[in-house]
Amino acid sequence: MATDTANTQIIVCPQCATPNRVLVGRALTQSSCGNCKQSLSSSTPIDIGGDLLAKLTARDKGAFVVDIWAPWCGPCRQFAPAFEAAAAQFGEHVRFFKINADDHGGALQPFGVRGIPTILAWNGGRQVAQQAGAMSQPHLFRWIGSTFELSLS
Repeated sequence: MATDTANTQIIVCPQCATPNRVLVGRALTQSSCGNCKQSLSSSTPIDIGGDLLAKLTARDKGAFVVDIWAPWCGPCRQFAPAFEAAAAQFGEHVRFFKINADDHGGALQPFGVRGIPTILAWNGGRQVAQQAGAMSQPHLFRWIGSTFELSLS
């Protein structure tokens, strides 16, 4: 049976980096990778490396946010609970990733990141937003809601 590609999007598996075709609008937390069988999303942020970030930005057509942080960064540590809460709130439709700037700084150069924490958002295969600095949870929720046109209820 042929898949209707007009109603699907490519979602890169955060575990094995395999591209998967997923129905548009389907809850990502209920979708699993055809290769490794792991969930394509999570209700908690997923730590990634530079290679996976490159594959996500090149191939993925879904909605995702990347938190660029470092373990020594006080504002990054203060922002982490808000980012975790956002993953729990919006994880069905937006994926949440974290990348350590100390370990993967070279992978971040194409995005012009000048300070941390910084969050980057992609949707439909293109970067749609970038925000520097820690945000409160309500501010982050509003930012995600407006960036991805999601309801905050």
